[in-house]
Amino acid sequence: MSEESAAIAAPGHVSRDGDARFESIENALRTGGPAAALDQLIEQLGSNGEYRAMLDALLLKSRHELGLPLILAGPLSDLPEPQRSGYEERYVEAIRLVGSKYLETGDIPTAWAYYRAIAEAEPVAKAILEYRPSENDERLGAIIEVAFNHGVSPRRGFDLILEHYGTCPAISAFEQLPPHDVAVRVACAERLIAHLHQELMANLRSEITSRGQLLPAEGSSIAELVRGRDWLFSEDSYHIDTSHLAAVVRFSLIVTDLAFITLAADLTEYGRRLAPRLQFDGPPPFQHMFEDHRVYLRALLGQEVDNAIAHFQAKLDSSEDGLGSDPTLPAQSLVNLLVRLGRLDLAIDVAAEHLAGLPESALSCPTTAQLCQRAGEPERLAKIARDHGDLVDFTAALLGTLARA
Repeated sequence: MSEESAAIAAPGHVSRDGDARFESIENALRTGGPAAALDQLIEQLGSNGEYRAMLDALLLKSRHELGLPLILAGPLSDLPEPQRSGYEERYVEAIRLVGSKYLETGDIPTAWAYYRAIAEAEPVAKAILEYRPSENDERLGAIIEVAFNHGVSPRRGFDLILEHYGTCPAISAFEQLPPHDVAVRVACAERLIAHLHQELMANLRSEITSRGQLLPAEGSSIAELVRGRDWLFSEDSYHIDTSHLAAVVRFSLIVTDLAFITLAADLTEYGRRLAPRLQFDGPPPFQHMFEDHRVYLRALLGQEVDNAIAHFQAKLDSSEDGLGSDPTLPAQSLVNLLVRLGRLDLAIDVAAEHLAGLPESALSCPTTAQLCQRAGEPERLAKIARDHGDLVDFTAALLGTLARA
């Protein structure tokens, strides 16, 4: 028997208050030595759900096996190699194991505290995707915090916010999303569009039924529901929170899936019919929130494309004449529209005239250089850069021309 085990099992070392838990560890030490005692300790804590203490036991076992002091004093950096590296590996394994135990019990927030320490989000994200809250589930808020605010599974977190807290908190959450996380923002915008469209459709159908009128066929659009029913909007009537409607329509510009663009355009068909006091002013070039977005979205669907281009060109011209505000805003919107319509040639013209010299960080649309590169026209970029005194873009264009030769 080693000096260590002899000291623990020496006569006079009795279990506190006769606790069987302590006795089982002492017995394991007597019969199997330190390794058996440590295994007994870990098994006992795990079976009792004492996972925080189990972590300490796992680390104690690691220190014993690596020949380190059983009770550490000081930072890990003070340990010699290779013990330090070995202990750090064991530490990560222990954290991972304890985190998995909390996941098994459904305690996602506590599990995340462990997985976060070792920068492993995937097991927690998987658990969040599988999570289905029960009625009055007290875990819901904490799990949303992990999923959405900590970025472990923002799409699922957003779904939980929308499903369980409603549209208003979901819109607020959407506005907190990082601008660079485009894929998540698009997915959340799609969820909002579908949710609001479904809600408005249900409210309109209910209103029409309550008036004793024959409902259009299932699957009819909002435009079809409101057509010929001006009474739906009489006396400043509305059927959904109009601020929510305006926000979701505004968010819809980032969506690329035609199915969701169709739903968003359908929402504008309702919004444009609202009473004047329920209309919203937007930033240029969407001062007429619902009508201007309708024109833009319909163009993305291939409807009245030339009319839409002329519409937003006129907005840009008005801002240039001093009739509006910052002309770069309508210019950027027009460039984005032209890019999405495949009109790169015209997009380059607009960007060169109105946006040249602005840094990429100040733009919500591609730069002139990026547009020229996309179009495969380095010579054109060279001319634009020379006209605006941009030596960097000019040099990039020259190099691009050489590379293409």
